Amino acid sequence: MKILGIDFGLARVGLAVTDPDGRMAFPRGVITRTTRAALFDELSAVIAAEGVERIVIGRPEPMDGVPGREAETVRQIENFAKSLARRTPLPIVFADETLSSAQATGDLRAAGLSGRRLRQALDAQAAVHILNTYLTALRPGTGDPCAT
Repeated sequence: MKILGIDFGLARVGLAVTDPDGRMAFPRGVITRTTRAALFDELSAVIAAEGVERIVIGRPEPMDGVPGREAETVRQIENFAKSLARRTPLPIVFADETLSSAQATGDLRAAGLSGRRLRQALDAQAAVHILNTYLTALRPGTGDPCAT
């Protein structure tokens, strides 16, 4: 099953996709947001081109269990997910994106990227981390996170 991972942001939306078996995540690029219609058109094109069967969207979970500064971000992500759900019949689930950008920055620096090149790749690499969080939860014995 091919899965699309999304790191939603107000300026950019990072994308990652799995291999056809849904086992490994790869960066797919970044959509620079212009208009709402353009964003959903580009997402629809990626979904069709990649043969996506499920969508995973990153959503931060409170690190201390108490909603705080991320509450507004969560609301925006959930609104985006609802809008996307109206445009596709595919299942849409959430995966914890806490620290995904920090982990992605570390990965990209380790690969020798910095400055502008790092910023250009950051959102797609964060989407890889989000998708890997989801894939880890799918491993035998952990259950399907879609069931929640």
